[in-house]
Order: sequence, then C-alpha cells, then structure tokens
Amino acid sequence: MSEPAKTPLFGTVAFVGIGLIGASLSLALRRGGLAGRTLATSRRQETLDTALRLGIVDDASTDIAAVVKDADLVMVCVPVGACGEVAEAIGPHLKPGAIVSDVGSVKCTVIKDMLPHLPEGVTLIPGHPLAGTEFSGPEAGFAELFEQRWCVLTPLPSTPKGALDKVAEMWRAVGSNVDMLTPEHHDRVLAITSHLPHLIAYTIVGTATDLGTDLKQEVIKYSASGFRDFTRIAASDPVMWRDVFLNNKEAVLEVLQRFTEDLTALQRAIRRGEGDTLERHFTRTRAIRRGIIDAKQA
Repeated sequence: MSEPAKTPLFGTVAFVGIGLIGASLSLALRRGGLAGRTLATSRRQETLDTALRLGIVDDASTDIAAVVKDADLVMVCVPVGACGEVAEAIGPHLKPGAIVSDVGSVKCTVIKDMLPHLPEGVTLIPGHPLAGTEFSGPEAGFAELFEQRWCVLTPLPSTPKGALDKVAEMWRAVGSNVDMLTPEHHDRVLAITSHLPHLIAYTIVGTATDLGTDLKQEVIKYSASGFRDFTRIAASDPVMWRDVFLNNKEAVLEVLQRFTEDLTALQRAIRRGEGDTLERHFTRTRAIRRGIIDAKQA
C-alpha cells in the first residue's frame, strides 16, 4: 500500500451507492489521503446513517444533486441495471471537468445506458474492480478489499489520457493492479471468469434447496468445502446478479452453451465408464488452479 498522498488526487469524491465496494473504496481513499473529502448518496437514509456512523464518508444526503454538484470524481456503485437512471439523475448537476466512473461487472450496456446522459465536458471512465465478498452494505466495507486484486478500466476512444491516468493512479494507490480492456473484451472474459461460476453456484444451491427435507438437512450438515464454496458465491447480492445476467446476456449465453456441451461430454464419459477421458480432463484443468495460485489470485 502506498504512503498517504501529500496532495489528494481528487478534491471531492462522491459515491452514488455506498455498499461493500463504495464503502471499501471510500475507506481506502480516506486512509491514503487520496480525497479531500468523500460524500455519499443513497435512496435509504438508514444506509447513509450507517456510513456516517462508521466514518466511511465525511457527509451524506439522499439529495443526489447536492452530493454530486461539486464532485471531481463521481463513483457510481449501484447494480448495473440502475446505472442509466443514475446518469440521468446526476447529469444536469455535474460540473465541467468532472469524471464519472463505475464499478459494475458489465461494461457495454453500462456505457450505452450512461453516456447519453452525461454533459459535454464530463468524462466517463468505466471500471470494474475484481474484488468483493458475499456480504453487502456499508458495514461490510474494509479498506484492504482491493489490495493485490485487479481493477479493469475500459476507456472509450475519446477518453482524455490525463483523466484515465488519474483514475488508474487512484486504483493503484488503494492496492489494485490495473489493466485496460475494451468493453466488449471485458464482458466476454467476465462471462467465463465470474458470471458463469455464479450462475452455476445459484443452480447447484437451488437444486439442494429443492431436495426433500431430510436429505436437505443432511446436505447442510455434511457440506464439504466444494458445496460450501458454492453457497458462499450463491449468497451474493441477488439484485446485482440479476442485473449482471440481463445486461451481459449475449456473452453469458455463448459461454453457457459451450459449458453445456462440455458437461454433456463428461456426462457421456461417466455413463460409458471412460475413466481415461475423465482423468485427462481433470489433469488438464488442474493447470488453471496452478496458474491462479502463481498469479497470487487464490
């Protein structure tokens, strides 16, 4: 982690939505002296009261216009399906030179939904920190969340280099490794690395939920690490993941089709007793786990 900044990167950072990601980023910015002040807005006053009580932000209000009007950086930390609505609400109140960024797991539809509502002189820099837990809400936030994790930025061809460099510097300062991808490539990569695993986890846990009462109780009682890991993933915010699947459906459906074909091949191998086929497949897939460990993403 970098030493606290002598001069803040941003005078005022406004968070639209202050759940796990927004709260963690605000805490990291405050700890590193990266923002002169941090503000938050949310639909629920209770959420803002919690953020203030925990010292996550300097001030907060349900008045979205008041929160963003002086912001140098606006971080949109809401489910991706709500990003267009947020952009429409904040657009008329943003000052010239402001930067708007987001933390959503889908980029193409977020750009399509947000960009038309942002005025000339305001820069959109879509982003996605690949970090999180199964917990949500401001009380789940912690400043170390982004350390040694990747943050992907998907700048537009017209994005000013100075604004992009500033946002990238912020993410590096809170501990992230930063990479740049096109929005389209980001969405295809995340469909396999994040979206499909979540869909599988929700399906497996849903199957267990539909079992008979006695069997379901034993599944919970004797859960080994495999099923436990699926339940952790399936405990993620249902609204957020509903929006992810609906907003990245083409890429998700494409990779789901490939997965279904591979699963059918394994099903056939098991039915036919083809042990060599299964062993070759399991041996080949072990290499992915080793690569994740070597990349320190385990």
